[in-house]
Amino acid sequence: MSTPQFADASSVREDEPRHAGWLELFFDLVFVAFVAQLSHGLHGDPGWREFGVFFALYFPPWWMWANLTVSANLFQDDSARRRLAMLSAMLCLAVMAAAAPEADGDRAPAYALGYAGTRLVLLALWWPATRFAPPRRIPRWRPLSYCLASAVLWAASAALPAPWIYVSWAALLLAEMVLLLTARGVGIPGQVHTGHLVERVGLFVIIVLGESVLALITATDHTWTAAAGMVAVLGFVLLAALWWSYFDFAATGAERVLGAAGGRAAYLMARDVGGFLHFFVTAAVISMAAGLSTAVEEAGHAHLARGAVWALAGGLALYHAAHALIALRFGSPLRRVAVWAVPGIGVALLVVLGADVLAPWLVVLLLAAEAILHLLYAKLLVRRRAAAPR
Repeated sequence: MSTPQFADASSVREDEPRHAGWLELFFDLVFVAFVAQLSHGLHGDPGWREFGVFFALYFPPWWMWANLTVSANLFQDDSARRRLAMLSAMLCLAVMAAAAPEADGDRAPAYALGYAGTRLVLLALWWPATRFAPPRRIPRWRPLSYCLASAVLWAASAALPAPWIYVSWAALLLAEMVLLLTARGVGIPGQVHTGHLVERVGLFVIIVLGESVLALITATDHTWTAAAGMVAVLGFVLLAALWWSYFDFAATGAERVLGAAGGRAAYLMARDVGGFLHFFVTAAVISMAAGLSTAVEEAGHAHLARGAVWALAGGLALYHAAHALIALRFGSPLRRVAVWAVPGIGVALLVVLGADVLAPWLVVLLLAAEAILHLLYAKLLVRRRAAAPR
C-alpha cells in the first residue's frame, strides 16, 4: 500500500500549473444532486423555517467538501487507496443527499450516519501524515479528535430524538471548526497549492450556477408561455453577469492574492475564504436558483410570492455581502469595498421591500440590471488601476 505524498515547497511551486484530476471532477458530481435536493426545499414560497433548514443541511456537506478538497490539494498520490477513500466519501455524501429532503424528520439518522462515514474517510486520508518525520508530522491526537471522535459522535447522534439530534449536530460542527481554527495551519504537512484550490472552489461555483440554469430550463418547460420565457431570459442574463464577474475578477483576484501571500498566510486566507466565506457565496446562488425557478413558474402572476423574492433578491444580497467579506479578508480597504457592496446589497433589499407590488419579470429585471452594472463597474475599476501610473 503506497504512502501519500504531500505537496511542499520543493515538490510543487506556485508557478507550476496544477488542475483538478478526473477523480475530483467525478467526486463533485454528487454535489450536483445535493444542490438540486436542497434547492427544491426553497421552491415556491419558503418561510424562515425552510431557509433555516436549508442552511443547516447545506453546511455539513459543504464543510466536508472543503476538508476533502484541502486533502486532495496536499496529497499528491493517485493510488488505489486514495481512490477508494474518495469514492467512499462520495457514497456517504450520496446517502446524505438522498436523506436531505426529510433530514429534519424521519431521515435524520441516515443523514447523520452518512456524515459520520465522511469523517472516517478523512481520517484515512490524514492518518499517514502522523508517521512523517518532524516538522511535517501531524500529532496523532489531531486526526483522532477531528476525524475519529467526530465520526463516532455523529454516528451516536443518530439514536437521539428530535430536537436533541440537531442540537448535537450543531455542537459537533462547532467543535470541528474550533479544532481547525485553533490549529492555525500548524501541522499542515506541506505548502497549499493556491492555484488548485482556487480552481476547485471555482468548479463548485460552476456547479451551483449550473443548477440555476437547469432550474430555469425545467421551470420554462413546465410553464411554456411567453411571460415565462421572458423571465427565464432575464434570469439567464442575471446568472451570466454573476458568472462573468466571478471568474474575471473574484477568482483571478483570489489566485493573485493567495499566490503573493504564500506559505502559512496563504493557507489561512484560503481556509477563511474557501472554507467559510464561499459557503455563503454558493448558498446564495442555490437560493437564487430556487427563486428563479419560482419566478418563471409564476411569471403570469401580479407579483411574486414574498418567500420567492427573499430567495432571489435576498440571495443576491447575501452573494454581494459574502464577496465584500472576502475582499476585506484579502486586505482591501473598507471604503473601497463599500463603494460596490453597499449599492449591490441595497438594491437587492429594496427589491425585497417591493415584493408585494413588483411583477415577477420586474423583480428579475431589476436584479439582472444590478448584476450587469456591478460587472461594468468592476471592469472600469480594473482598467483605471491598470492605467494608473506606478
